[in-house]
Amino acid sequence: MRRSISIYFKLIGAQIRSQMQYRASFFMELLGTALITLLEYASLALIFFRFEDLKGWSLGEIAFIYGLAEISFGFMDLFFSGFDPGNFGLRVRKGEFDQLLLRPLNIPLQILGSAFVLRRLGKIVVGVFIFSFALRQTNLVWTTAKILYLPLVVLGQVCFFGGLFIIGATITFWTVESIEVVNIFTYGGNYMMSYPMHIYQNWLRRFFTYLIPVAFLNYYPALYYLDKPDPFNLPTFAPFLSPVAGVSVFLAALAFWQFGIKYYQSTGT
Repeated sequence: MRRSISIYFKLIGAQIRSQMQYRASFFMELLGTALITLLEYASLALIFFRFEDLKGWSLGEIAFIYGLAEISFGFMDLFFSGFDPGNFGLRVRKGEFDQLLLRPLNIPLQILGSAFVLRRLGKIVVGVFIFSFALRQTNLVWTTAKILYLPLVVLGQVCFFGGLFIIGATITFWTVESIEVVNIFTYGGNYMMSYPMHIYQNWLRRFFTYLIPVAFLNYYPALYYLDKPDPFNLPTFAPFLSPVAGVSVFLAALAFWQFGIKYYQSTGT
């Protein structure tokens, strides 16, 4: 295990050095990623110049869940870029995945170390900025429990979206191409959890609560942190299901991955 971790960090180090060779290009990409994320939130903030709230949620409260979602998804995209279904499908088609199977190293670890896109840091930095803005606007009262739970909320979201990336990558064993339906649950799920769940139609909200546990990852923890009532009257432990939901999806994704590896057949390229 120690050897595998050491190799992983060496792979990550190689990725960082390669991206920093052209520093001007790197900083331009970093700035571009940050600006896109910031402009997306700015377009939302402009709405509040016309409307004072969004179904009872202020701009600061929206910033809380928006910033938290951006931070979590940014970390996931940073560490799980190797499993991005679009890039991974291309690797399968080109026969590069077969090369990984021949190496005496843990396969998921090789994939995780094969891509570490530093420009994702721009998304994380803007997410932290938005989250900090939320803390100034909401007068959130911190307790020891809230402080200790926050990293678990981020971990739950990272595991959830990382698991979806793994599922999407596994599907490409059979489809060879990445499928857009996976993006509905990854990028679409990130977009959905950036807003209060009660603004969506009942069928959509129920789907992303009971079938795909998006609501438990960000919305219910936000209710806990912001001391807001639950409009759906779920059990009192619902705000604390974020790490459970995220890790459960991640473990299911790993099981699906092992199934895919077992029945994987080379593309012959």
